[in-house]
Amino acid sequence: MAEISDDKVVIAVMNDMSGAYADATGMGSVEAVKIAIEEVNGQVGGKPIELIFGDHQNKPDVGSTLANRWIDEQNVDAIVDVPTSSVALALQEITKQKNVALLISGGGAEQLTGAACSPTTAHWTYDTYSLARTMGKYGVQTLGDSWYFITVDYAFGHALENSVKTVVEENGGTITGAVRHPLGSSDFSSYVLQAQSSGAKVVALANAGVDTATGIKQAQEFGLTTGGQALTAMMMFPTEIHALGLEAAQNLVFADGWDADRDEDSRAFAKAYMERTGKRPSMLQVGSYSAVKHYLKAIEETATDDAKAVVDKMREMPVNDAFAKGGKLRADGRMVHDMYLMQVKTPSESEGEWDYFKVLQTVPGDEVYRPMDKGDCPLVQ
Repeated sequence: MAEISDDKVVIAVMNDMSGAYADATGMGSVEAVKIAIEEVNGQVGGKPIELIFGDHQNKPDVGSTLANRWIDEQNVDAIVDVPTSSVALALQEITKQKNVALLISGGGAEQLTGAACSPTTAHWTYDTYSLARTMGKYGVQTLGDSWYFITVDYAFGHALENSVKTVVEENGGTITGAVRHPLGSSDFSSYVLQAQSSGAKVVALANAGVDTATGIKQAQEFGLTTGGQALTAMMMFPTEIHALGLEAAQNLVFADGWDADRDEDSRAFAKAYMERTGKRPSMLQVGSYSAVKHYLKAIEETATDDAKAVVDKMREMPVNDAFAKGGKLRADGRMVHDMYLMQVKTPSESEGEWDYFKVLQTVPGDEVYRPMDKGDCPLVQ
């Protein structure tokens, strides 16, 4: 008979709480998940929900050790967020073997729903394929047809660079070169100089978090854009714009998985989150909220916390909440929803603190997520 094990549901948020992605995930994701739990009055199926959290330090070995300890000693039912794709890929194997739900918001590698896919994983917020496709023709036609990459040197950066290269070339653009930097690098001067000397019309930052902010700041200091090259970031977060200031970041174009001004639900969540934290949530934080809310709804429907049964139920139900409307979780674990091509506002366009973005284009998820039959996921019939 289906039942909730241990008479409680234990949810664990694992992410970067001290490094390059701490502002975009970190304790902000914990706070977002708390909101999801509070919205169901702290219980599901008549059983209490327990929330724990930990820092994987962007290291697969640290994340794996923490996950195994949580599952074996604290009976964790679901692990949430997991930025840093190398950690997410390691956890996907562990949670698959131990029948634990993995709700990925922060990790972006498209391999997670490819050959490495798992019946207990939901890849919720974005992936490198969708970021690249959202930039799509716009990048080549509007920014320029020759591209150079400054890429973070691990699985996420490599996947993002490769995906964007494919889209650029499909749209008649060329790649002049790329340089790799370590995660959390504080000095981008040599990378910016190489990008300038490449002669590329577009310099693309294939990174995220603090790395993106540092890259933008130092590119502006070296006069990259005043020298005639366009600068684009594949992904940006509100806290980075806040730290940079609109003067430095204005007019940058990037892809995002969430529009805070989309409708009443999205605005309400942004308001509630800002009242608690003093900051606007990133797509990764609101994605963690949404994934947990949908997970809890599936537990309520199935009356069990068996990971495979719950994730199967999550696939049957549409996602309609503050994060996505009409979203759907596919057999390969990919949650498909609208993506947004965003631009940073100029100082004169902004109506106040945290009013930093405007939507250039809403792109239907079916147009930007990899077709399910192209990913080599063994779960796809």
